[in-house]
Amino acid sequence: MTPSPSDAEMTDADGAGDGNSLVDRAADAVGGVALEALETAKVGVSADRWTQTLRIARDDLGLGFFSWLSAIHWTNDPQVGDSLSQEVTERFELLCAVSDVTSGELVVFSTDLEATAPTVDSLVETYPGADWHEREAREMFGITFVGHPRPENLYLPNEFAGNPLLKSFPLLSREVKPWPGDVDVEEMPADGGGT
Repeated sequence: MTPSPSDAEMTDADGAGDGNSLVDRAADAVGGVALEALETAKVGVSADRWTQTLRIARDDLGLGFFSWLSAIHWTNDPQVGDSLSQEVTERFELLCAVSDVTSGELVVFSTDLEATAPTVDSLVETYPGADWHEREAREMFGITFVGHPRPENLYLPNEFAGNPLLKSFPLLSREVKPWPGDVDVEEMPADGGGT
């Protein structure tokens, strides 16, 4: 797994933990890398182990509640906003949060997908709640979820071109455009302290 700039704020759970924490047990069970920060546990795994990892999380670790799935588009050439403080490996980072409803413990699993044609197996068979989340990630980021039962748009019309959450997607609302008509400016009333 490629380190993310935000991972710098996280600590290696293997070096800091006692091996009994949920994140340590999760990383050991799936052969992943464990990180912890601000009461957030993150386990990174390879994309080819994505569905197997989350099946183990559900069946062996008791993480039966699917919370959310989303992605981050890591690129060195953002079209808007501040420039990057450091180079990143261009890719998609796919994240999925699952939890144990009795203990309240939550683990975020992540995997890296290639930047040009991001593809990963669907989690819908393991976590049916992943259905709409994967559809949204496909629509907004262009990630292909192999085996997804209904890969159709949730938000955008079918004829819409592009993926709006890519950092390369043009944000037309940020372009400065001249006002198309006459500007009707009225004088402000004099500040006479009342009427």
